Amino acid sequence: MKIGAMLESFRLGFRGGVEKAASLGIEGVQIYATDGEICPETMTEAKIKETLDIIKSNGLVVSALCGDFGRGFANPDDNAIYVEKSKRILDLSKKLECNIVTTHIGHVPDEECEQKEIMRKACRELALYADSVGAAFAVETGPEKGKVLGEFLDSLGAGGVRVNFDPANLVMCVDDRPEEALKYIGKYVVHTHAKDGIMLKKKVEQAISIGAEAKDHEALLKMGWSYLELPLGEGDVNFDVYLPALAATGYNGFLTIEREVGDQPEKDIEMAVKFLREKIEKYNLK
Repeated sequence: MKIGAMLESFRLGFRGGVEKAASLGIEGVQIYATDGEICPETMTEAKIKETLDIIKSNGLVVSALCGDFGRGFANPDDNAIYVEKSKRILDLSKKLECNIVTTHIGHVPDEECEQKEIMRKACRELALYADSVGAAFAVETGPEKGKVLGEFLDSLGAGGVRVNFDPANLVMCVDDRPEEALKYIGKYVVHTHAKDGIMLKKKVEQAISIGAEAKDHEALLKMGWSYLELPLGEGDVNFDVYLPALAATGYNGFLTIEREVGDQPEKDIEMAVKFLREKIEKYNLK
């Protein structure tokens, strides 16, 4: 397996993030592509070439683009807009030589209902488009258990919608073991996030309070989440069980470090690289 990092997690801008990633000896970066420097509206052919030159000259590749507009696909009026925007990011991913776009699609209901069918229609359209251009639109795990997501993906009838596997989201948000979720969605995994955390309501006995470490999660907490992201190895993801289970699915792609909170992201990412290298060596995951 290869180690990557979310470029934005460094909080150093595009070039600064690329150079910092290279200094850590990792192999790839995932980049947000919904707005700002890297997005379909601003990426001319000259800008694409310049971007690739900077990445390649630092010995890196793009592991994936993040195409998350924060809207999901449960609103048919929004879907008409954001499905097309997502297609353009899939096109951009091909030009940046990575062919994977990750996103959140919103919570997939357990039972069949109108909302689920609306989501299915949008995802099927994206799956067919991704198939047609040789790319993958990868749904991030977390809002529902792996079994529910797996059954939803099975129902699409196209392979272009895949999975960006985030083990921390599963333990933090829906109390699902990553190794268990892989039984249902392992065949769909094309990219992963290396992240850790805890579901706070399961840890009341430890008297954990939401302080400085979690203040950047305020918006998510207002949406009803009750969790805390932590550095790798300090949360409820058992990497000694999860990583071998991931390898058993045949996955040999990126473990992309994502650090969304904390005052020292560079230090946390550097620690995460060391942590992952030790696990890759321990379980012979090269």
